[in-house]
Amino acid sequence: MSPANKGNGGNGNGSPESDYSRPTIRGKGMRTGYTTGACAAAATKAAVTTLLTGDSVDRMTIHLPMGQDVEFILNRCEWTDRTAGSEKVLCSVIKDGGDDPDATHGAEICATVWLGPATEECVTIKGGVGVGIVTFPGTGIPVGEPAVTRVPRRMIIESALQAAKSHGLDAGKGIIVELSVPTGEEVALKTTNARLGVSGGISILGSTGVVQPYSTAAWRASVNLAIDVAGANNLDHMVLSTGLQSEAFTRNHLDLPDMAYVGVGIFSGAALKRCAQRGISRATHVGMVGKFSKMAMGYFVTHVAGNKVDTSFLAGLAGQCGASKELQDEMAATPSGRHFGEIALANNQLALFTLMSQMVCDESHKLLGEDAGKLIVDAMCFDFDGTLLGYASTSPDGIPLVSHSGTSSNG
Repeated sequence: MSPANKGNGGNGNGSPESDYSRPTIRGKGMRTGYTTGACAAAATKAAVTTLLTGDSVDRMTIHLPMGQDVEFILNRCEWTDRTAGSEKVLCSVIKDGGDDPDATHGAEICATVWLGPATEECVTIKGGVGVGIVTFPGTGIPVGEPAVTRVPRRMIIESALQAAKSHGLDAGKGIIVELSVPTGEEVALKTTNARLGVSGGISILGSTGVVQPYSTAAWRASVNLAIDVAGANNLDHMVLSTGLQSEAFTRNHLDLPDMAYVGVGIFSGAALKRCAQRGISRATHVGMVGKFSKMAMGYFVTHVAGNKVDTSFLAGLAGQCGASKELQDEMAATPSGRHFGEIALANNQLALFTLMSQMVCDESHKLLGEDAGKLIVDAMCFDFDGTLLGYASTSPDGIPLVSHSGTSSNG
């Protein structure tokens, strides 16, 4: 449920890689993996099978939403209660995220299953240790419910019912599934779940069942979700950061709740449009020289492979602010935005950063078109040490900056 989850984002702990389920799908030389939702569905189906047959299993096949049947190797399959009438079975799968940098990679995804009275839904899903609980509206999951999104919920229910049909569930009985992740609370600290109002653990996610390596679609979806949650909770000011450092630096200058910050990465333009669509009234771009130079030129998908930093453009801005021809030539010859910034600072050329920030604001309004009037846009440019080099706003009142001493100062 988070930008950097890309769903759940970072590294988890678990069994050795040899114990992971091995994906058979591959793309562009990189190995795909499976979502927490797919792992939970496989564990659930295995637990229902064992509960109804009395026989432990060591692997289980499920059907993924993308249309593929996949076999998962189980990490555990054990009875946690063998009392007659109260039997419970726990099965688990170690999540393999493939070549995707995901916090839940290596985490143990567990499903404990038992039988209860029949219900209208037939299968009841509960959250156990390490599975987050939704505390804010806007995620698409009711407040108070475990953070299991729509497609994984459907996969878990369908997998449980398939096993029940195959192995003869007694009439009048319903299936109760409790999902848990032993390291979930620890892993959640590496994600943005808290900003989305998911507390106590990770989310069970996945729309296809498969994790595509470095999936920009998943990243963009997590950015959209963060903005949707903020809008649903009546937040009127979002900070769109191009990276973790710039976000951290911004917290020294803006007095905003944690939910206001979203790591948009290369999706500054898409995030800006989403803010306007969701009724957010103010968005502040924060970043460093390289990304800001691209945005000042009107390029809002800022991946390095898409368009390189144009140091000649930046040198031209310095010229507009009074830099000599010799200094402009030196700046234009720099190989990176970072090096350019160092030369600019060494020669006291700070005005160009304010000019560049204003251009970022102006280009943002051009991008928004007819929606420009809905959104105040700010820009704050930092160096790698956290110094605020320049800032600007489309508001005549400037940005509601807060000094380190806690007093406000509009720029």
